[in-house]
Amino acid sequence: MRAVVFEEFGGPLTVREVPDPAPARDGAVIRVESTGLCRSDWHGWMGHDPTIALPHVPGHELAGVVEAVGADVVRLRPGDRVTVPFICACGRCAACGRGAQQVCERQEQPGFTHWGSFAEYVPLRHADINPVALPPELSFAAAASLGCRFATAFRAVVGQGRVRPGEWTAVHGCGGVGLSAVMIAAAAGARVIAVDVAPGALELARRFGAEVCVDASAAGDAVAEAVREASGGGAHLSLDALGSATTCAASVRGLRSHGRHVQVGLLPSGAHVPMDRVVALELEILGSHGMAAHDYPALMSLVASGALRPDLLVTRELPLTAAPDALTALGAATAPGVTVIAPHLG
Repeated sequence: MRAVVFEEFGGPLTVREVPDPAPARDGAVIRVESTGLCRSDWHGWMGHDPTIALPHVPGHELAGVVEAVGADVVRLRPGDRVTVPFICACGRCAACGRGAQQVCERQEQPGFTHWGSFAEYVPLRHADINPVALPPELSFAAAASLGCRFATAFRAVVGQGRVRPGEWTAVHGCGGVGLSAVMIAAAAGARVIAVDVAPGALELARRFGAEVCVDASAAGDAVAEAVREASGGGAHLSLDALGSATTCAASVRGLRSHGRHVQVGLLPSGAHVPMDRVVALELEILGSHGMAAHDYPALMSLVASGALRPDLLVTRELPLTAAPDALTALGAATAPGVTVIAPHLG
């Protein structure tokens, strides 16, 4: 099969032929029809994830068709249309036992702990636990975002963030996760403030339900001050959907008393959290890490009803040969919306 491979962190990415995967006894092989291009893939390529062994194939947001299953698999059949959470659970540890598969103690992540979906086929283990069936009306391109960005945003806003109708919700960073969070919060009845430096991202955020858009290029406390002013004293809920010291601090500083900050974006270099404000205003600081497969039905029902439209987030579809340049470009800037790679395109 063809796959995108790198042999050193930050080094060349090439499309070349590698051996086809075979399913483990409890696993499956998925023919990848679409896979999202995510900043997490860039972090992995740069060496920010210690689980990656070289050489490596990136890619973790995938949708496709079951190609083959192992001898012990009972729930899946070849031909099934599926997506999968980017955190694949073992189903047996204490975390899985309490329903928290997104923090599984023995979790696997395609594109990180093993070769990923920037390839024509990808292997997955624990295939009776992790794959999520796709309705026939949902395109593979739209479904690719569900495994990471859209599902991550859904749990961050609805689960961890506990959004309520009428609450001011600030979203810092309007890439794929952020735009998903804007759409989800707006659908939940929240009043959304979108924060980004890119006019195109803010334009999409407004299209997806943001009531207020804030230019994040201002220095100092100006961004947080703009959020506090627009919301009449501060956001009730705020998310750092980008993952930087600047966006994290601005998100916390933009909250009102008893507000909730949810950290979604990765912070490989750490961040300074204004703990004086956390203490003085009795703020909550929460993390959010993906979403378990068993939580997908609530999300899928909203997608099926048309209340959520992940398909509108997809702004570019590229062939596998374009993936290396598109991935390396994430270090400088991201195109508005979600870019997906179609390994069998072209």
